[in-house]
Parts: sequence; C-alpha cells; structure tokens
Amino acid sequence: MDKRTGGPGTVTGPEPDAEPGPEPGTEEPIVGRDAELARLFRTVDPASSDPLLLLVGEVGAGKSTLLDSAARRAEANGARVLRAHGSESESTLAFSALHQVLRPVPAAVEALPERQRTALRHAFGAEPAPAEPDLMMIGTAVLGLLSALGDRQPVLVVVDDAQWCDRASLDALSFAARRLAGEPVTMLLGARADSPVPGFDRHVPVLALGPLDDAAANRLLDLRPESPTGRTRARILDQAAGNPLALTELTRAATLTRAAGAYDATTEPPAAGPLPLTDRLERIFAARLDGLPAATTRALLLLAAMDTVDSAAVPAGPWHTEDDAWLPAERAGLVRRTGRGVRFRHPLVRSAVYHTASFDARRAAHRALAELLRHEPDRRAWHLAAACPRPDAAVSAELERTADRARRRGGYAAAAKALHRAAELAPGREDSARLLVRAAATAVFTGDLAWVEELAAAARGRTDDAALLAEATAQAGRLAALTVRHTTVFARLADAAERLAGERPATALDLLAGAAVVRFYSGQDAQRDRVREILGRLPEEASHAWLRTWVRTVSDPFTDRAVLLSALPRLAAEAEHRPERLTAFAIMAWVLDETPLAVRAFDEAFGRWELRGPLPEGLGGAAAWAYVEQGRWGRAREVCARFGAVAAATGLDHAMACAATVDATVLAYQGDTAAARARAGDALALVDPLQSRSVSVYARRALGAAAAADGAYEAAYDHLRRVFTADGAPVHYHASYPALADLAAAAVRAGRREEAAAIVERSARALAEDASPRLRALISRARGLLADPEEAEPHFRAALADPVLADPVLADPMLADPALADPMLAHWPFERAQTLLDLAEWLRRRRRIAEARAPLTEALETFRRLGARPWTERARAEARAAGLDVADAAPDALAGLSPQQRQIIGLAARGLTNREIGERLFLSPRTVSSHLYRSFPKLGITARSQLRDLIEGPLTAAGHHGPG
Repeated sequence: MDKRTGGPGTVTGPEPDAEPGPEPGTEEPIVGRDAELARLFRTVDPASSDPLLLLVGEVGAGKSTLLDSAARRAEANGARVLRAHGSESESTLAFSALHQVLRPVPAAVEALPERQRTALRHAFGAEPAPAEPDLMMIGTAVLGLLSALGDRQPVLVVVDDAQWCDRASLDALSFAARRLAGEPVTMLLGARADSPVPGFDRHVPVLALGPLDDAAANRLLDLRPESPTGRTRARILDQAAGNPLALTELTRAATLTRAAGAYDATTEPPAAGPLPLTDRLERIFAARLDGLPAATTRALLLLAAMDTVDSAAVPAGPWHTEDDAWLPAERAGLVRRTGRGVRFRHPLVRSAVYHTASFDARRAAHRALAELLRHEPDRRAWHLAAACPRPDAAVSAELERTADRARRRGGYAAAAKALHRAAELAPGREDSARLLVRAAATAVFTGDLAWVEELAAAARGRTDDAALLAEATAQAGRLAALTVRHTTVFARLADAAERLAGERPATALDLLAGAAVVRFYSGQDAQRDRVREILGRLPEEASHAWLRTWVRTVSDPFTDRAVLLSALPRLAAEAEHRPERLTAFAIMAWVLDETPLAVRAFDEAFGRWELRGPLPEGLGGAAAWAYVEQGRWGRAREVCARFGAVAAATGLDHAMACAATVDATVLAYQGDTAAARARAGDALALVDPLQSRSVSVYARRALGAAAAADGAYEAAYDHLRRVFTADGAPVHYHASYPALADLAAAAVRAGRREEAAAIVERSARALAEDASPRLRALISRARGLLADPEEAEPHFRAALADPVLADPVLADPMLADPALADPMLAHWPFERAQTLLDLAEWLRRRRRIAEARAPLTEALETFRRLGARPWTERARAEARAAGLDVADAAPDALAGLSPQQRQIIGLAARGLTNREIGERLFLSPRTVSSHLYRSFPKLGITARSQLRDLIEGPLTAAGHHGPG
C-alpha cells in the first residue's frame, strides 16, 4: 500500500508519529471541557454501545485537543487508533483521507477477500482501476477490515477536520459507520460547526463545543506562562469570547508585543477591530511573520502551498532538512517539529502564511512543487493549476486527465472538481462549457444536486450550443429525478424537451425519457398528458424506437398495453447484445406487469453486468419489487440493501424512501409488523405525498399489510383506502391497482364491502382490456371476496387460472422460461396463495370440506416456504378446521428468527461463508457470525452443516429455488 504513483488518492500519508498534537508527557491541561471530555471517554470505552460521535465547534474551540485526549485514553485501554486529518488541498484527492486511516494496517488490507482487497487497491491507485468502480465493495471492504481488526483489539477511528476530507473517503467511512452496531469499533469525527460533513449529516450523534464560560476562560489565562492582568486581560477575555485558541493566541500576541516594547502591562493591546474571530486569529499569526528571515519565509510558504502528503512524496523537500530555517518559525509559535517533519500548529497558521504572501510568491511556490512532483501527475496538475494566472490549454488538459483517473477509481467529487478547474483554465468558451457539462455529469454521482445545478448553470452561461445546453439540463435532471422535487424537475425536463423537439429530436427524446421517470414517481396525470403531447411532436424514427417505448411504458403502461407488449420481443433481442439495456428492459417488463420476464432479465443483468454504478438508477427499485412479487424476498432485500445504501450515501431522499417501502412490505409479509410500520414511517417522512405518489402508495400498502398481519382489519382498510382517491380513482396509475384484492379482503372483515366494491368495479372499467393478466386475477379475487356467497366461486376460479401460461407475450418461444411450467414458480406465489386460502375458506363454509383441502395444502405450503408467518398461522388454523393434519414442519423453526436472521440463515444454508454473506447484505463478518450464533439455539441445531437439511431440504421438496 505504500509504494504508489499517479492519480488522486494515490497519496502517501504522514507516518503515525507525524500526526499533530502535543508530545507525550507535554499535554497542556484541558480547561472547562469536563462534560465534553467525559462524553468522549464514554464513547471510546470498549463497553460503549455508541459506535459514532461527531464533535463540532468553531475554529479554535478545542476539537483537536479533545480528540487527541480521547485517542490517548483509548490507546491506554488497549485500542488500536487509526487517524486521518482533512485538509483543504487534499479534498481534491480521492480516497486520500481513507488512505491515511488504513496506511498503518497494510497487512489487514492484504488479508481481505480478493474482491474487497482489489476494490481498495483500485481506490488507492495501487492497481489500474476498472472502467466502473464498485463503490459499495469499497465500503464493504472498509467495514470488513475494521471488523477484522476488532477481532484482535478494540479499534478507534479518529478523523479530524472532517469537513476538508475528500468526498470518496467520507462515503466509504460513513457506509461503514452505519453498520458498526455490535462491533468493537468506534468512530470519532471532528468538524467545524458551520460545515456539514457529507454522509454524517443525518441521524449522527453530535457533541457541540460552545464557548468557555467566564470562570473557565480565566482559569485558562491563569495557566499561561505570562498570565495577562488588568485591562489587557479584560480586553483578551472580551475579544476571545470564550474561544480557547483565541484566549491562548491573544495572550501570546500580547506577550510578544510587550516583549518588543510596543506597550507595557498597564496599557491596552491594539484593538483587533470588528473582524470575525477567524480573521482576527489569522492576523495574529500573520503578524508573527514580520521580521522572520527570508529563508524561513520561503520554507513556510512551500509548506503552506503543498498538500500534507507531498512531504513524503518529495523526500528532498526543505521540510525534511534540519537546518536553522525552521527555528525562528518554531520560536514564533507557527510550527512544531513532528519527528521527521514539520507541521503548522493550526490550520489557520497555514492559511495566514499562504494568504499573506504575494500572488507571485505563491505562484513560484506552486511551480517549485510541481517540478518536485513531476512523477506524481495528479498532484503536479493541481500545483500547475494553482500557478496559472490565466487560461492555459496544457494545464487544462492535465486536469482533464486527472479527472479521468479519479473517476475510474470512484473519486467522483475529486473528478468533478478537476473538471471544473479545467473548465476555468480552458482558453475557449466552448471547451470550457464542454468541461463544465462533464463536471456536472460526474458530480451527479456525488448526490450533491446544488453543485450539479451550479455546474450546469455555469455551462449554460458559456455556450449557445443546443446539444451542450440540453446535456447540462439532462444531467441536472438525472439526479433531481431521484430527489423529492418532482414537480420542478419534470417541468425543467419537459420544457427543455419541448424546446428541442424540432431541431434536436434525439436529445429531446432523451430528456423526455427522464421526464417519464419523474412522472412515474409523482403519479400526476397532468404530467402524463404533457409527455404524450411532446412525444407526439417527435418523429417516429427506427433509431428512436427503444426510447419511445420506454417513455410510453413508464408514463402510461395501461393505455394500448397490447401494443407495448408486442414490442417486448424486439426489445429483448436488442438487450441480448447490449447488456447495459437489460436493466431498462427488465424495468419495462415489470411496469407492464410481466413479472416473470422482468425477474429473468434482472437476474441476467445482475449476472452479466452487476450494475456497479454508484447511483441508484431511475426506477432502480423495480428490481426489488419484481423479486417481492415473485416471492424471492431475500433477494429483494439484498437489492434493497444496495439501493438504500447508495441512496443514503448520496443523500437522495426519494431513492431512500423507495428502498424503505420495499423493506416495509417484506417485513409486513413476514410478520415483523413493528419494523414494517417503522420503515413505512421512514419512507413517508422523507417525501411529500403529493409530490411522490408512488412512495406514498407503496408505504400505505405496506402499512395495510402490517395491519392485516396483526388482524387489525379496520386499520388495514383505512390504510388501503388511501391508495385510492375519495371518488375511487387510483392515487397512482401503477402502484394502486395491485392493492385491490387486499382492499377487498380488509373491507369484508371491516364491514366496508359496498365502498370497496365500487372502487374495484371502477378500476375494472378504467383498465378494461388493458388490464394485465395479473391485475385481472387480482380483480377476480376481489370480486370473489365481495360477492354474495352463492356467486363467489367463479371469481375465485378465474383468479386461479394461470395468468402466465395464458399470456401471449410469455408464450413467445424467445421469451419462454421452462420454470414457468410449474405453477408454484410461475408468477406471484404470495398472491396466488392468498387466493387459494380465500377459496378454501369459502369451500369450507359451504361444507365442501374435501374440496377445500387441496387449495389449503398448497396455500399453507407456499406461505411456509415464503416465511409469511401471519398467513401461515391463518392457513394452519383453517386447515385444522378442515380436518387436515398440520403438524409443524421443520421450516417453521424460522418463525422465531428476525427477518435479517432468516435471510442470513438462508444464505448460510446455500454454503456462503460469513464474508460472502456480509458482501451480499453489506454487513461485517462479525455481525453475520453474531446473528448465526443467536439463531442456532432457536433452530435447535449446533453446527452450520445442519442448515442445509433444516432449511433447503423441505424447500426443495416444495419446489423452491433457494432463498436468494
């Protein structure tokens, strides 16, 4: 890990003994921070259940001192401490902070599983990076490494000045931090109070450092070697306003000035004026530069101009010399020696040195550093850029190459910054606009919508090129579609598409494809009409067929559904030769209610391409829903874990809400109703229900399922009734209709039969011939439930007619799947089992008990196989009433496990190791092991080898492919 060249993030961090802070045995006493220090000590205690704490405060509040003290306490208690310090200049170097954290433990990196080790080596530039980085695997590697270190001793990760850490490192660390529960690993971060830390700005415990009170401020002054008195002391106390650094440095300044004879102890120090505290402190440090020898000033400027890691990369630099140049700076309190190097005493000293120097002096320093770093192309490029007084095509090109290297390793923020700077240095306005559009496209993957829009706006200000302008709009829209601003984003995309419809129809269609995704999320019918109108103005060229089908399918799947279905064979053939289109094809199949076809395409897409992009794609949640519908709930939650983790890392609320609704639905089906309600609540809290009708409807369906699982049918009906408007129309044109049967089931038990029947019939009329076979089956089930008892049976029988085998699209030999011949595997097993149970209950009440036993047996077996505990219990009770022997089968042992434990048990039964399970579910091996340890006694087994017989044997007998 230590010998590396090229690329942002390919940094060589300071040695552990070079970290700033007082030497052992020389720590100054900490005054006025007893409560804060106690909180930090509790956090780093091995017995603490708090894995994460963010320490915030203004400049000079004492964050670094407190973090150092906590680190020393942890080390004294036997912990391994890993540290990183953010710096403004390194914020453009991808994974530089993460490398600082992991550099002291190269053996632990090498011990990681191959995929995780390779992902880290790509991130650090030790190996050529692939075309598309796997950021989730990098996060999993960090989690696994910290967990493995924790097996030997407690681990403390300390990140100071986190607001200056590069975004890629923060994403990886926050990914791990969210999964540290139960691990002997703690993470402490320090940051300025007014600077959000991406990835750590939601639901993170925060300890805020306020100003010292008067008593503590006076005690701190009393501890200074020459404690100020009289009016000088009063002036210092007034100006410092309780800031520890200000108290210390104003006292030092007063002492130095008095020593120089400028005033005596009876006179006031000069007024600092009405400047902010930081500016006053910088002026204090800058004043100490006066009178320093020229050699010292030059050395300080080089130190200020370089990255903190440049010193290790350039062993011949002046910071490694032992001459007398540093002594005057050390006496002035500007620097301190740290073993083999020199560091500024505080970031404000660096700022003061750098900004006090003339522009020409700064340029000269950066040119000198660029020459010394000629074998480090990315750092060299940034120093050359800092030395540029005007546009420079060569330096702009260097930065563009730097961006390409950063992007390949997953450093999207670093790449976007490099492209932005390259645009500033590009001589031509068109080149500058092109680079800004590229920067916006790259910044999309950071999830920072404001930044993307800023870059897109800058591009629009530098060009009239319609293609570039459209691309800028599309990039901002691509990210905005995953946020909650659907009305604004749709208008922006649709307006741009309308403007370009005549001159650039291909670009207009691309924009309209994004608008269709927003229409799906929002569910607004006015948006459907606008999409139709714009699409009608675009020429129907053969090369546009794919996107036209996408737009029509996603925005309006139940109008001319047969025409859209007829296009699927051709689209499937195209996707065979273009794997990146497999996912889009699968989404279209799912939207058209062709779930078996969608699942098959998703499986193939994941197998061939793995969808390793760093953003949740538009409608990416479709894969999870398709797996839910086909009864592969473990696989659905795996997809959700990835989708949700990426959304959380990038701060995309709507994408997080989508993942939460899938999770809530599976939890409800499995009987973990409290967790289901919590996840549905999470989803609803993240969106405006009028802006995100899709999320609102999915959440209400999950809440309805949870209430039904608890037997609270009136509550279930109330939730499901809100999936439709007051007059019975669907709230969402796609997500509402599948709730019809569940609405009817709740209505029967809640005494709301008439109202529910009106909604069902209105929906049936609206869908008419465009209803999918699945929706026809659900409507038939709903009619059976709501009908008079004498008229119910034909509806139940119609619902149980195999919709897949009756579907002409899936009968096409090109799309046929042999597994579909088995009705247990054919389509929607949970929905089928519900209908079988309804039919069996009806038959038993009609005293046709012998006929009821076959559907009851099939329903019970399906519910058991799926792990749908509430429905299993209901089917078991009905089976007993029908005289069936329903002794508990072995798989019911899973009923005592949590949904996550069942998921882990299922994967372990398939032979996956703890590390492999962790990679699938984004958990540490320790967490997996802990779940298995707690699950074995509940299952009545003592060894992993017993899992296959316990879990897979009965499921295979039932025709199940496995939990994933």
